[in-house]
Amino acid sequence: MRPVVLCFSGLDPSGGAGLQADIEAIGQSGAHAAIACTALTIQNSQQVFGFEAVSSPLLLAQANAVVSDLPIRCVKSGMLGTTDNIAALAQFLREHPDYLYVLDPVLVANSGGALGDQQTLVRAFAELIPLATVLTPNTVELRALTGEQDLEKATRKLFAMGAKAVLVKGGHEDTPDHIRNALYINMEMVSESTYPRLPGEYHGSGCSLASFVAGRLAQGDHLKQAVQHAEIWLSGALKNAETPVPGGQKIPKRF
Repeated sequence: MRPVVLCFSGLDPSGGAGLQADIEAIGQSGAHAAIACTALTIQNSQQVFGFEAVSSPLLLAQANAVVSDLPIRCVKSGMLGTTDNIAALAQFLREHPDYLYVLDPVLVANSGGALGDQQTLVRAFAELIPLATVLTPNTVELRALTGEQDLEKATRKLFAMGAKAVLVKGGHEDTPDHIRNALYINMEMVSESTYPRLPGEYHGSGCSLASFVAGRLAQGDHLKQAVQHAEIWLSGALKNAETPVPGGQKIPKRF
């Protein structure tokens, strides 16, 4: 069987982000996606209206059922929603130290909707950071996690908090003509990529990138190689994105 990525993420009914984005991106990477659903959200491609998190015992029961008969190589997490679910995932990862782990520290949807109490989640994420193979924050999440506004200081602080590698995504920065991403391993920048900024906003781009990275790691890519593959793939998915509502957020075309 293909190597498996176990995703801890929420359900987005629009299919633009969340678990469907994970499944599609991981499938396109060549791996197989398994799911431990963290929450049911009320949202469309433009707005988050609310969510209801699953209980942490139910979350762990889902994950443990999958582990019992699928060849898990990597874990990817997106929306976790509650501190109990963050603690449950940390417990699960400590019980499975051989799994690679991609931490996409989702705090707010691209549409601006809250996916949990941000200050509480930020404090709880400190338990997950040292367990991650790589974190994939955008610059808004990076500043929120560290309390630092300067991106260089914020990245250094993540490493001080126990991070091993960080992929900083620059899509939220005020760079009208380009987007810059940077991959750091052990506090050293090992690669930097710049892409033309496409017009409009995109729903699910961040989770798609993190999931593709997880899929490539599950198949044995080194981290730098996995990130390069993911960025090239996502660039094509965004160029061909579909717009469900005129003038609204676009959904990446992951197939």
